[in-house]
Amino acid sequence: MSPMAPNAAVNGTSTKKKLHGRAFYESIGSPKYILAPMVDQSEFAWRMLSRSFLPQDQRTTVLAYTPMFHARLFAETQKYRDQHFQPTREVFDGQLPEPGEPPLTPWLDGNPAIDRPLFVQFCANEAETLLEAARFVVPYCDAVDLNLGCPQGIARKGFYGAFLQEKQDLIYELINTLHRELPVPVTAKIRILDTKEATLEYAQNVLRAGASILTVHGRRREQKGHLTGLADWEYIRYLREQLPSETVLFANGNILEHGDIDKCIAATGVDGVMSAEGNLSDPGIFAAPPPVGQEGREYWRGKDGKGGWRVDAVFRRYMDIVHSYARGTLLAKRRELFVPGDDTAWLDAVAEAERRKEKEDAKGRPPKRPRRDDAPPKKFDDDRSPNIAGMQAHLFHLLRHFVTRHTDVRDALARARLGDIPTFEAILSMVERKVAEGLIEYERTSGKSIEEYLHVPSAGVGVDENDPESSVRTVRECKRPWWVVQPIVRPLPKEALAKGAIRDSKKVRKQKEKEEAEAAAGAAVTANTPLAAAVAKVAEVVDQNGSGDLVKDVEMKTNFPSSDLVSG
Repeated sequence: MSPMAPNAAVNGTSTKKKLHGRAFYESIGSPKYILAPMVDQSEFAWRMLSRSFLPQDQRTTVLAYTPMFHARLFAETQKYRDQHFQPTREVFDGQLPEPGEPPLTPWLDGNPAIDRPLFVQFCANEAETLLEAARFVVPYCDAVDLNLGCPQGIARKGFYGAFLQEKQDLIYELINTLHRELPVPVTAKIRILDTKEATLEYAQNVLRAGASILTVHGRRREQKGHLTGLADWEYIRYLREQLPSETVLFANGNILEHGDIDKCIAATGVDGVMSAEGNLSDPGIFAAPPPVGQEGREYWRGKDGKGGWRVDAVFRRYMDIVHSYARGTLLAKRRELFVPGDDTAWLDAVAEAERRKEKEDAKGRPPKRPRRDDAPPKKFDDDRSPNIAGMQAHLFHLLRHFVTRHTDVRDALARARLGDIPTFEAILSMVERKVAEGLIEYERTSGKSIEEYLHVPSAGVGVDENDPESSVRTVRECKRPWWVVQPIVRPLPKEALAKGAIRDSKKVRKQKEKEEAEAAAGAAVTANTPLAAAVAKVAEVVDQNGSGDLVKDVEMKTNFPSSDLVSG
């Protein structure tokens, strides 16, 4: 039997009663904290890390989702399953196995002892394929989730995620098929539509189809990248008020720090709050900050009272989880995490080792023998593990603010190869040294060493920082020293437009050019009748030809310089 072959429970012979809706939610502990499904970024090791910041008896209060899996590939390809989902492994303990079936033991994904509650998410657009894929994971999860929220171009091309929302009949079929055929509940995650009423109809369709839990991302499909903007909690509150009280509802969007979770619940009335980017920047986001005076060595609190988890502490936890679980290796006991006042002799040793390596690199090493074009790159034994494959991306998220100051760490991380654990350990050593030096300097200068870094420019003269279209206030509230994990605050669309990071669509630009040209021409109108005729011609030219021929045409018919007439 394959480690992921369907068993009796999948084929419907399980005697366990299938629960639905709120009864199901309560059976898994009514979790309040939800770790979002993220492509290649919510794998087992990251889920373990995110839960590790809570006390042992509270870790099941975090409901985690797997990364989004492609249902067709998962159903058809053993290799795809092996590379993305590792619930069991073969272990021979000296006893003879049953004929034809190697002994299997719980391993990583969905392990009842360490990885529950767990929902497995799929993207799909064909019901039977989705069902086939889901049957592989049923023994190892609490529910199967349908992704109806992905807004990326790959989802448009593959016709799944948020690009199914115009196909409400298909959505109903996908969910209802799982609801009828699986022995575990089905859930779904959607995005809001253009109106509250349309979003309510969408939610009702998903629930009628059999979804036990509904997650609502408070952004529309087009809100992504520089257009992400703010999630609309009012839409989610509207759904909470309109849907039956027994409906289990999760909210997603605007969760940057731990305190935002309770703010969201108060604003929306939901049962649980999902975090995606906030969690990637700070995997400790679900844990309340330790009380003042009880920070320990992993949590740093500054002289202004603001604090957060240290990047070296989080990095170290992550590496230890990768070693212990994903690789199954034991490490020698690490040196205690540094705090000011500790012995600093190790700093000199680490700095000297880094200098030696820099000198060797500067001298240059013998050129490697040219590799044939078809020769595969060097691979490591465990580089196919999803927990290994996601390391580099995770560390760039964690160290986003750190590497803006320490570009040598950024460069070393960029050069790290998939599965090269020794290199990641060397980068951790660099980070630990730089954090120690930063903390020492902070104490020596009574906090002045970080003042320039923490300075956030004002929004500008006459600009209200409380304006919902300004991110300045949020940046100021969230910013911490570079040795602390902290949220990545995206510029809001209006700010991105002003900075040139985005620009209006071609249609919007044409409309603006038309309006500006008409306004400029109108301002230039005098009693001269030839000019009045030229003004009328402006709109005609724009309507017929677009703005491309506007300047040439108008300049030919007037005596005014183009800068006076069409500069806008």
